Amino acid sequence: MDPSVSKQTYVEDCEVCCNPIEVSPRFEANELIGFEARDIEQ
Repeated sequence: MDPSVSKQTYVEDCEVCCNPIEVSPRFEANELIGFEARDIEQ
């Protein structure tokens, strides 16, 4: 994650089941103000 970018999306593999999860953090003034995580249908 890069806090200098206000909106971004990346994919991580779940540590438990290894399925991909799309993570979308939101930053304001270089501070995390929220995030969304959802599974990616395969």
